[in-house]
Amino acid sequence: MRLPVLLLWICVTFTQCVLAAEPVPRMPCEPPGTTLATCDSANALRCPAPTSLVTRAASKRAALVAAAVSAPGPAAPLDNTVKFVSDNATLDLNGNTTLSGNVRIQQGDREIRADNVEYRADNNAFHVKGSVEYRDPVIRARGGEGQYSQTGGATFKGAEFELPERPARGSARDMRLDPNGVVTLDAVSFSTCPAAKPDWRIRAKSIQLDTRGRSGSGRNAEIEFKGVPILYLPYITFPLGQQRKSGVLFPNFGNTTRSGVEIAVPYYWNIAPSMDMTLQPTLYGKRGFDLQSEYRYLGRNYHGSAEVDFLPSDRVAHSNRGRVRVKHVSELPAGWRLNVQAEQVSDPEYYEDFAQGPESTSVGFAEQLATLSYRDAHWRLQGEIQHFQNVDRALALADRPYAVLPRLLASGNWSARSLPAFRYGFDAELTNFDRVSGVTGWRFDATPQVGLDISRTGYFLRPTVGFRTTRYQLQHTAPGTRSSSSRSLPFAALDAGLLFERASGGAGQRRVTLEPRLLYLNTPYRDQSALPLFDTALPDLNLVQLFRTNRYVGADRVGDANQLSVGVTTRLFGARDGAQFLAATLGQTYYFKAPRVRLPEEINSNNRSDLVAQLSLTTYKHWNADLGLQWNPALAERQRMETRLQYRPDDERVVNLGYRFQRGTAGPRVTGAAPALRSKLEQAELSGAWPIGQRWNTFARIVYDLGTHQALERFAGLEYKACCWRFRLVARRFVSSRTGQRDTGVYLQLELNGLASVGTPADAFLESAIRGYSAPGAGLQ
Repeated sequence: MRLPVLLLWICVTFTQCVLAAEPVPRMPCEPPGTTLATCDSANALRCPAPTSLVTRAASKRAALVAAAVSAPGPAAPLDNTVKFVSDNATLDLNGNTTLSGNVRIQQGDREIRADNVEYRADNNAFHVKGSVEYRDPVIRARGGEGQYSQTGGATFKGAEFELPERPARGSARDMRLDPNGVVTLDAVSFSTCPAAKPDWRIRAKSIQLDTRGRSGSGRNAEIEFKGVPILYLPYITFPLGQQRKSGVLFPNFGNTTRSGVEIAVPYYWNIAPSMDMTLQPTLYGKRGFDLQSEYRYLGRNYHGSAEVDFLPSDRVAHSNRGRVRVKHVSELPAGWRLNVQAEQVSDPEYYEDFAQGPESTSVGFAEQLATLSYRDAHWRLQGEIQHFQNVDRALALADRPYAVLPRLLASGNWSARSLPAFRYGFDAELTNFDRVSGVTGWRFDATPQVGLDISRTGYFLRPTVGFRTTRYQLQHTAPGTRSSSSRSLPFAALDAGLLFERASGGAGQRRVTLEPRLLYLNTPYRDQSALPLFDTALPDLNLVQLFRTNRYVGADRVGDANQLSVGVTTRLFGARDGAQFLAATLGQTYYFKAPRVRLPEEINSNNRSDLVAQLSLTTYKHWNADLGLQWNPALAERQRMETRLQYRPDDERVVNLGYRFQRGTAGPRVTGAAPALRSKLEQAELSGAWPIGQRWNTFARIVYDLGTHQALERFAGLEYKACCWRFRLVARRFVSSRTGQRDTGVYLQLELNGLASVGTPADAFLESAIRGYSAPGAGLQ
């Protein structure tokens, strides 16, 4: 008699054999009365408490049987041991066994449960009767009667199955499982929807699931939505978990005024675990065929991407169109870092024709930048090369930016060991500026400085003195102008601040601070009118700029100063968690002597600068408010102003109201606008996302130019969200920031949870257009 049969006979005869088994893995979440998982209104699985599979009534003491059977062949499972458990068992003289009552057969991570099982000793196979359940880490199935053997695998009739990792479920006429873990399903229906209401499904003649390789494939597949076929695929492949897999993705559809109907069929290529590529052939109804591609890679010390678009013989522009964009970051040995960002387009109108909003059409330059940098506790070294491709034909040659070929930066910062408050260091730069027109050449700039940093609880004091020297070696200068020039000057600054804090509220649950700050700056005047202007400009006035030691950015001009900058900030925050409720700041600079250094377009200052004010209100019953103001006291008028008010009770509900004003800034080029109206920018904005009912969401945004009384951008959208799919429709119309031309786009998207999306993805567009909106997850895509 075989050893397994002998053990079975002993256990059945004496009914005293007990095998200690590990708890069985949980089944998928299934409410009573259903065969497979369903979802509730929140698109989540309802999970009743599982019934214990170990506890049995005392009157039905389990007869536990262990049979060790080895399966030949190199493709045998990793664990060849077969264990089976039942409430009752009978054994005949030929070695055949009948198991009944809570029968469980386990081999490695595979398990079969049934009402009745017959074991045939002649072919070492199990015949399963009644309700059958099969499970492994990838698939779980239920069906009618079937067969199971260690060498031949398993077969079931009328199977219902579930893939818990996706999650997905379906049914099949026949199900076969071979010893290598390959599941074959015939006449199969597959979906991520509830079994009772499969709004969408895949029907296929056959599907194979490789449970070891975690991949699946199917033939003659058809995708149905609401019973209507929307896509036929003669062959389909898909992953069984979250891993990537090569294959054709679902088509994208869209329509814009400039390009017409857009149809794209992406192909995803999983080259290696650390790199992939997406090829997206796109057909534009008005323009032609465009090949878009994106290559991504990731290493231990580097990562990057490369995007290439090429549209030959654009029927509208009558030329080849294209774009190349490269990003790369490398962490080099000894603390060095390489960063490359470069973009090039075929023509200046490329962004205008293929952009999807005014923020993209306003791009004036395509930048190419490569930076090699090093940083430690004391040193900062950097070398960079920077070039710009001009894409704004209206920009004069004299107004175009210089290329930097190259720029070398070095700075150091140290403190004395015997006196840690004593600080000394320097900043230095060597740059070569190049351009097709105007003065070009080299600039060297260095600023050594020393100072004290006395920081204590409640105050800080930072006096600093330094010396700045700048030298030029120029080319293409005007006749009679020197090719070399220089500038040197000292400066001194004293930066000081206080921090007062006290409790607030009846129980001291809040804290209030008062933070005054002063910066005195003294820099002598030097005539700099003969120096070139390579990269120097007057930045927008804000609190950071108010406390800098030079009112210009760039080394071509150093402003003379005998001035005092004054600022005061107050904050209100929670005493326990530190959450800030309110922050308000006022700041202004007082000139003891009027500055004499000027840029060509700079307005003469009076005895004081503009007043800068900022107010931020946060976390007050879902309300947030921000106010920024730059006020000219001499003219009694505002120069810049921005206000934002937001109500955001959760990620899907948000309403934004905004207003922007800036004097002396050219506004959008709207057809018919008077030149006087273009001398300032004044806009209002209203945007929001809000659910209406349990399944409907709405989106909207309008940006209105108050100077021209025209809408610069408008879009509105509607979304229906079901348990296992989403449908979104968004219409958008905008005015180009450069040309004033209008474009209209319609975006249609159908997302099938756990499978893919059909249409133009709109989540990223909505999140960038509606401040504070976060699209909820909708399954795998």
